[in-house]
Amino acid sequence: MNKVIAIQGAEGSNHHKVARDFYGTSIALKECMSFDVLVDSLLDKSADLGVMALENTIAGSIIPNYALIDKYNLHITGEKYLNIHHHLMALEGQSIEDIKEVWSHPMALLQCKEFFKKHPHIKLVEDVDTAEVAKRIAKENLVGIAAIAPKIAAEIFHLKVIEDNLQTIKENSTRFVIVQVNKPTENTEAVNKASLKFQLNHKRGSLAAILNVLSDCKMNLTKIQSLPVIETPWKYSFFVDVTFDDYKEYTKAKAIIEIMAEEFKILGTYNNGRK
Repeated sequence: MNKVIAIQGAEGSNHHKVARDFYGTSIALKECMSFDVLVDSLLDKSADLGVMALENTIAGSIIPNYALIDKYNLHITGEKYLNIHHHLMALEGQSIEDIKEVWSHPMALLQCKEFFKKHPHIKLVEDVDTAEVAKRIAKENLVGIAAIAPKIAAEIFHLKVIEDNLQTIKENSTRFVIVQVNKPTENTEAVNKASLKFQLNHKRGSLAAILNVLSDCKMNLTKIQSLPVIETPWKYSFFVDVTFDDYKEYTKAKAIIEIMAEEFKILGTYNNGRK
């Protein structure tokens, strides 16, 4: 039986591309219009795994997703960094001169704003999801309407890509993680990255002391993100990602931090997605 993968968005989205890159085309997709719905599908077991965007080079960290992973004790089992490209697509036989309106997610429209200044005849219309718009154009045979969406959507829905890479900032990358409810069996030889969460008291130098432990144990800190502890004003949780070459050093760092931190949790160990 094929794995059921929950994605935020629709078939043909970047989340779908990540799911396909990880698990191939023989998967069952569960489309979720929000990350909360995605998590619900994992909790009620209607999906086996979920794909969640966690940070973007332009927009930064997606803070609510850190909170969801933490709150529901999800386990991160993998990650992928995907270069985000926006493509203009429509029904076959049309050129950009034939397009009267472009429908897409507000963020995609914003990231392609400069391109459309050269085409003032086109009206930009905000919509709920990039890939869902592409699907609607194909299904309803909408002439004169184009979508901004990933190239995978044009492939799936048999649309023509009119213009490639519309985005103003060409280097735009998103980090996605694979999450699940059950803790996986850890293969110590296959993992070289970990996501950790801890809380510290207000003592001076407490964060510096933890960072020194990571450094002493040869951990490479790739990310640090603080989130307020809602029940305790002015107290913060820290989410960190570390990479390592020696699993024994990672085990040593874990043991020390567990003693030093007020609360310590391993969100996941997995293979570094940045080669």
